[in-house]
Amino acid sequence: MATITDSIALYSSAQNSYLRPAISSRPALSISVRRRLDALPEFRGLRVHLLPKPSPASSNFPKARPFPSSAGIVSQAQDTTLDVPTVTDTTWNSLVLKADGPVLVEFWAPWCGPCRTIHPVVGELAKEYAGKLKCFKLSTDDTPSIATLHGIRSVPTIMIFINGEKKDAIIGAVPKTTLTATIEKFL
Repeated sequence: MATITDSIALYSSAQNSYLRPAISSRPALSISVRRRLDALPEFRGLRVHLLPKPSPASSNFPKARPFPSSAGIVSQAQDTTLDVPTVTDTTWNSLVLKADGPVLVEFWAPWCGPCRTIHPVVGELAKEYAGKLKCFKLSTDDTPSIATLHGIRSVPTIMIFINGEKKDAIIGAVPKTTLTATIEKFL
């Protein structure tokens, strides 16, 4: 059975009223925590992908490699994402404001972690509501003028427009059921 041992040592000093590491003193108290590795949650988002070994004559890699050249790790999440069309300053009026029917716009940023978690959900909604709802995404870094015009202060923000008028806004990475319930109000 494999285990991980974490140790915490607290030091005391007569000169200071707070606890801090002292070079010359020994630990006054040592706490040891042991956890079983098999008790940790299992993650299934990555899989090992075997790559063919390159021939030594055609290889430009150095001989000493930190990882074996015959294996790699591939994210399975890339296969599940659906591409949602991007809207920009030039296409905003024609795609969102003058569109027939409801339009969902996801305001996002490339550096935003929660935005990355909600991208696949918006892609699934675009596929489910094809013909009834148009879905677009807008990068607040690339198109800050439109984000400012609509008062976007936090990403991800999802807005629903009907006939060019903002009807509802959802701020943050919310479950798919929340987005579905909001969309159903406007269909």
